[in-house]
Amino acid sequence: MSKSPVNTGRRSAIVAGAATAATVSVPSLFSIAKAQSGPIKIGFPVPLTGPFSAEAQDQVRAAELAIKEFNDTGGFNGRKAELLVRDDKLNPGEAATRTLELIEKDKADYIVGSLSAATQLSINAVTKERKVIFNSISQSDAINEVKDWSMYTFHEALNPHMTAGAVARYAFPKFGKKIVYLTADYAYGHEMVRGFQRAGKEFGAQTLEDIRHPLGAPDYSAFLPRIQALKPDILVLCNFGRDLVNSAKQVTDFGLKKNIKVITPVLLYTSRLAGGPEAFEGIVGGTSYYWGIESTVPAAKAFNDKFRAAYGGSVPSDYGALGYAGVRSVLTAVRNAKSTETNAVINAMRALKYNFYKGDQYYRRCDHQSVQSVIVIESKSKNMKDKYDVFNVVSIENPDEKRLRSCDELGHKA
Repeated sequence: MSKSPVNTGRRSAIVAGAATAATVSVPSLFSIAKAQSGPIKIGFPVPLTGPFSAEAQDQVRAAELAIKEFNDTGGFNGRKAELLVRDDKLNPGEAATRTLELIEKDKADYIVGSLSAATQLSINAVTKERKVIFNSISQSDAINEVKDWSMYTFHEALNPHMTAGAVARYAFPKFGKKIVYLTADYAYGHEMVRGFQRAGKEFGAQTLEDIRHPLGAPDYSAFLPRIQALKPDILVLCNFGRDLVNSAKQVTDFGLKKNIKVITPVLLYTSRLAGGPEAFEGIVGGTSYYWGIESTVPAAKAFNDKFRAAYGGSVPSDYGALGYAGVRSVLTAVRNAKSTETNAVINAMRALKYNFYKGDQYYRRCDHQSVQSVIVIESKSKNMKDKYDVFNVVSIENPDEKRLRSCDELGHKA
């Protein structure tokens, strides 16, 4: 792998943690009593500025909904919850600094958040050093691996192995075996390609080329003739946010869709709205959540209705839903544990069986990965009921630990 934001991000987190760590004094009995009677604080570092800002803002909206639900139903022992939102600017060093401030200065009890493989690893480095629970709501394979993981680490989001695998198992048998990847050159892109390639072995899939582009690239025109000349059956856009929007538009304008099926591991609701129906027409991808499953999943209908009521009739996005579930699972564990003490909440989260918005979920014991369904969707431009009706659900892969990398492979003892 070439140097990427994720590699520098881990080093930045360690350096930032060492450079800015505050001296912790022994608390007085008064301060302990005050903390136990004050609000339950959840730090929420996400990239409010930068190429993933639309997704991050929806994470905040849905997380605030989880906070409101908790408070409206009595909180815990009279204590209400409070969301402390911070902008990590999609920068690993900034994410580490903001997380340290949340823990040391703002006295956050728990951390939920992130929207990048790079930032979540730097946040995790800080939280595990400080022995604070972190529930990540962004995709990463590395965060589950023993070298980065700790008992304080939970992963509410899907991971690339799960997501890419589900899309590959749907798309490769239907659309062909010759594959070209257009890949954002950082951990997210690399891990997604690996997930596709591993799943593709079952179908004899052949990688013609993995073409890499920098994060935040505005122009893909130099790559498109090369892709066309390779004559793949499938082009996989292994990128995210604005990169996905820009590449989908340019692939469509160049005419690649005429002879090539375009797929993506994560087909973002916010990207589809930003890019429009023509750019995304026919593109297949995976998602942790699509509001349209409400017709068959009662928990989705209940969640969507609460979101609509709070936000002027709009519907939650995929990453917004992760913000909701990431916060709600921590607060549910507090109630189940009848305590805010870290070890008690960890044990309650490990025992949690929940259905907050999409169907049954639970955290795998060895690595705290949320075992859940993967939804495969296809973008549409016709027969839309309203402006929110942008995808058809073409397949749902049910929760199954067999679809995850094994505990042994990740370095955990089962």
